[in-house]
Amino acid sequence: MQYQNSKVSKKTQISLYERMLKPRMIEEKMLILLRQGKISKWFSGIGQEAISVGVTSVMQPEEYILPMHRNLGVFTTRDIPLYRLFAQWQGKASGFTNGRDRSFHFGTQEFNIVGMISHLGPQLGVADGIALADVLKKNNHVTAVFTGEGGTSEGDFHEALNVAAVWNLPVLFCIENNGYGLSTPTSEQYKCEHLADKGKGYGMESHIIDGNNILEVYATVDKLCKKMRKNPAPILLEFKTFRMRGHEEASGTKYVPKELMEKWAQKDPIANYEKFLLDEQIIDTQKIDAIKAKITAEINENLKLAFDENEVEISETKELKDVYKSFEYEHVKEGSVVENIRLVDAVSNGLKQSMEKYDDLVIMGQDIADYGGVFKITDGFVDAFGKERVRNTPICESAIVSAAMGLSINGMKAVMEMQFADFASSGFNPIVNYLAKSHYRWGEKADVVIRMPCGGDVGAGPFHSQTNEAWFTKTPGLKVVYPAFPKDAKGLLNTAINDPNPVLFFEHKGLYRSVYQNVPSDYYTIPLGKAAILKEGGEITIVSYGAGVHWALKTLEMHQEVEADLIDLRTLAPLDIEAIYASVKKTGKLIILQEDSLFGGIASDISALVMENCFEHLDAPVKRVASIETPIPFAKNLENNYLPKDRFAAELLDLLAY
Repeated sequence: MQYQNSKVSKKTQISLYERMLKPRMIEEKMLILLRQGKISKWFSGIGQEAISVGVTSVMQPEEYILPMHRNLGVFTTRDIPLYRLFAQWQGKASGFTNGRDRSFHFGTQEFNIVGMISHLGPQLGVADGIALADVLKKNNHVTAVFTGEGGTSEGDFHEALNVAAVWNLPVLFCIENNGYGLSTPTSEQYKCEHLADKGKGYGMESHIIDGNNILEVYATVDKLCKKMRKNPAPILLEFKTFRMRGHEEASGTKYVPKELMEKWAQKDPIANYEKFLLDEQIIDTQKIDAIKAKITAEINENLKLAFDENEVEISETKELKDVYKSFEYEHVKEGSVVENIRLVDAVSNGLKQSMEKYDDLVIMGQDIADYGGVFKITDGFVDAFGKERVRNTPICESAIVSAAMGLSINGMKAVMEMQFADFASSGFNPIVNYLAKSHYRWGEKADVVIRMPCGGDVGAGPFHSQTNEAWFTKTPGLKVVYPAFPKDAKGLLNTAINDPNPVLFFEHKGLYRSVYQNVPSDYYTIPLGKAAILKEGGEITIVSYGAGVHWALKTLEMHQEVEADLIDLRTLAPLDIEAIYASVKKTGKLIILQEDSLFGGIASDISALVMENCFEHLDAPVKRVASIETPIPFAKNLENNYLPKDRFAAELLDLLAY
């Protein structure tokens, strides 16, 4: 291994040695503790220390790094107190996740580190969002994100590289090519000779670096970061290295040829560098012994602190409270000036006024800029706010959801337009695993609203007509809003944007241009989790939302003899279940109407909750009315048969007669 140290000071060379030695010695201690049963799992980065330490050493403290589970050197080089890391690995409260997650599945704003999730790919898009925020703030910062060679096969990798290239984002994409993805060798993972070659396809600069040579890593990355800070653009780095231990310790390394293991053992980044420093008389054995003694003492002292700490206390109240970031709703009253507008206009108006309210709010989506979006919600927004804040995106839902999270992490707000709610399936992973879980896991908000044009009765077929709110009401950590009227749409959207938690905001396409209402012209808010009582009567309770509310209103107009409470939920998570309980206790009967197919929908949960909590007040079984159990068909007669709007009246009258 050849070391070129002419441009690196002796002090820095010694520091790099100490910084590599520290994670190695921690790992060696952790492997002992693993065998003793004192930690549950370990993902070893032994042999790869030069990459983590080299990259982190050239990054500025305020620049974000997004590491993986073999990047202990990132955390130690950023000087995170060891007892906090040890507590994290033991599930103690002094860690970063209060025992809710393990390993390096955490982030810390204090040290500008954003840890991984097991699904690997989303953090690449998150890095894009963090870098975008830096570009918009003109910070001249670089964001570094790590992945393994196995992770480069995921779609998120390709989406994130493409977005970074198109938007000229200063992201340093670091691939640690360590030979194996669990047990699958690189020969079975990709066909190109070098992963760095993939950069050419995205029009970005790329380099191959000896990942075991600390001075090469340090000098090369330092040079590239200085260039990126002056001229923002992404760079792809492939670090050639090797995984000397199993994917995790239980996996072992029996699948690795012995000669390959021996070859890479000879390229150990610490042993070789130590010999170089000794040969160059930059360090001596006495200094090495002193460094090792210092690290050993630090490890032992901090381990004692972690071991002496009590187990995490169980508090169901705290567990539930920490799913969401606290949000103090600020009510803004409606003004007296109103205009009669459609639901589509109300959404556009609310979004525009929120853009005026928040200079750090960015809107992203396909075709939303000059074209104004397929539903023209953002028509004229580019002229008002510029293309930096109203951003067309490539067709890559997953990367853009992740980028929205990155904007939030770096102190901005994001609204993403899912062109059709159906397409959320392509961004499902970061929605339910990243946005939804981040605050519960490590206290990080996801200040993101995803607008979801949804719903049938428009002849759009199986891929443009779904009302898929039940995919998300099942997931703790998400808020789900579903207005039926223009006035509610504007006020609730404003509140959703104010809320620092992730909100799925459903907008029914069939209502966009068919429903008019007098809507206050000025900015105002409506609280989430508060249902609206549209009609009052003592015979029966009708609960619905979205287009179902209008179907129920039409039915009641046709059957004016029916005296019903009609509840428009408006928000599905949080759900105003107390309003439903109060009505059911008055009427004794409940019918729930939803557009979604019956099984597994929100109506099922409402029914179960009422049965469990209001059973003694019921005079009849709870009735659910919904679409049939098929995908949504295209032909109008088939779609009419699918939807419950024409069946609702008969079901309502039947329940009344029970």
